[in-house]
Amino acid sequence: MTASIGEGPHRQAHIDPLAVLRLPEDPPWDVYLTGTVFLDIIFTGLDSAPVRGTESWARGMGSSPGGVANMATALARLGLKTCLAAAFGDDHYGDYCWDALERGEGIDLSPSRTVPGWHSPVTVSMAYEGERTMVSHGHEPPPQEPAPDCPPRVRAAVASLTPGRRAPWIATAARQGTRIFADVGWDETGAWNLAGLADLELCEAFLPNADEAMRYTGTDCPRAAAHALTEYVPLAVVTLGAEGAYAVDRRTGETAAVPAIAVEALDPTGAGDVFVAGFVTGTLAEWPLADRLAFAGLTAALSVQEFGGSLSAPGWSEIAAWWRKVQSYENQAPAALRRYAFLDGLLPEVCVEPWPRRRAVPTIGFRRPA
Repeated sequence: MTASIGEGPHRQAHIDPLAVLRLPEDPPWDVYLTGTVFLDIIFTGLDSAPVRGTESWARGMGSSPGGVANMATALARLGLKTCLAAAFGDDHYGDYCWDALERGEGIDLSPSRTVPGWHSPVTVSMAYEGERTMVSHGHEPPPQEPAPDCPPRVRAAVASLTPGRRAPWIATAARQGTRIFADVGWDETGAWNLAGLADLELCEAFLPNADEAMRYTGTDCPRAAAHALTEYVPLAVVTLGAEGAYAVDRRTGETAAVPAIAVEALDPTGAGDVFVAGFVTGTLAEWPLADRLAFAGLTAALSVQEFGGSLSAPGWSEIAAWWRKVQSYENQAPAALRRYAFLDGLLPEVCVEPWPRRRAVPTIGFRRPA
């Protein structure tokens, strides 16, 4: 891993977690993603869920790219060269999302397209009591926009599996040697049939939450579900919410369990995506399994303390600031410090001040002063 420090009043450590592994013949990108980019509008500080027939006021509000942009931004902020294939509307929302991802985060959008006459999908997310309620609107883009059936050569790809449906690009990527990391959404059919996740056999890792894992395996324990999943995929990672995460690697026989970091959550939007991004980063960097779990949980914990899904993702300076802060507390549990001691070998030796990342803002497109 290497680090360089930028110029200016807010210096940021540019860390490449794969620096020692890179070779001249490596693919140009580390991770490929495809999916739908939403404009997310997030309300926080609600005292309760909205009640029918009443008006609720939120104490906080933010706007940011959402959907697959959550994962792409989290990966890019951790130093991975990230490539995204997505359709963007040709409206102001689409322009904003494109600019925020390409110029703001350095994500390669060369496989993406702006679709004439198609408006950007929008999600309104309301966060309260550590949970969220979402309302979305959008239309499917034309099927040829974008065309992800032939993805570029990359180290890894993150795929969201759909029950009962294959995504042709996954097989193409796997044949090219791409390592596929998969998650899954709620099975609206209610079947919860692992055989219906046809692309799972092409994946290296599967990262469902505890409820999804138990439903798919017919077990009543998340850890038992993780072991059962390794009959279908080499590496199973089950997220346990406030209890952390548990992983099983069939190839090595290794298991790991890491508790969650207790934080006061402002907005949980995108935390699962940030967790996956942290785990992918650690896997590509060839860290031990427990370190990968701890790092993924840490990045997710840091993300829920900011607005929005994509722009809440932490970078290395935020991680360094957290590590310095927890070590400064008196009577800190030695076991907890040992769990994250691997960060000492990852973070730059120079003192890096927390850098103000772009965050979700209440509105889009302030006019610039004349």
